[in-house]
Amino acid sequence: MSNTLIIHSTVKSEGSVSRVLTESYKSDLKKADPSVTFTEYDLGLNPLPALSASNISGFFGTAEPESEGAALAAKREELITALEAADKIIIGAPMYNFGMSALLKTWFDYVLKSGRTFRYSEAGPEGLVTGKSAIVIETRDGFYSEGDGTAVDFQEGHIRTLLGFMGVTDVTFVRAEKMAFGPEAKTAAIEGAANDLSALAAA
Repeated sequence: MSNTLIIHSTVKSEGSVSRVLTESYKSDLKKADPSVTFTEYDLGLNPLPALSASNISGFFGTAEPESEGAALAAKREELITALEAADKIIIGAPMYNFGMSALLKTWFDYVLKSGRTFRYSEAGPEGLVTGKSAIVIETRDGFYSEGDGTAVDFQEGHIRTLLGFMGVTDVTFVRAEKMAFGPEAKTAAIEGAANDLSALAAA
């Protein structure tokens, strides 16, 4: 039995293509392996508090009981434990202003923890969250995977770097692009991504 961690990072509760594709992939995985289990976090519906002066003590173990920092420390532990327990990670990642959503960046801020998900040694940084694969489902109104658009794609490289820093190097990106290029282009993008995801689930 495998355990899959799903992270939704869209701000939309309805009409989100990344949510639709992530749910479709979840269904495909369940068909391929009925024993698979899922742990899900919907950061749009339940956003994590951004780091601030009022809660940063939770990162350093100096938070007072019942404080914002203590709540942050508890949530951070929960998220890291879920990440460690997962065999596969699925991230629904819409592009906002050429990068990942602030919701997703905050999740990374929580789970990147020195001595737990990575560490520094004399040889440099070492990821500690190993033996896992990740599927990142990117949805984009423009076209950024080829041509001139690659110069302003600050989403994919950032996500790959943060996952890799924790030791998750088996990462597959599935893209639905050109969604603002007209109804036909949007339909084709969604269908293409869904087909790619179905193929991955069956592999």
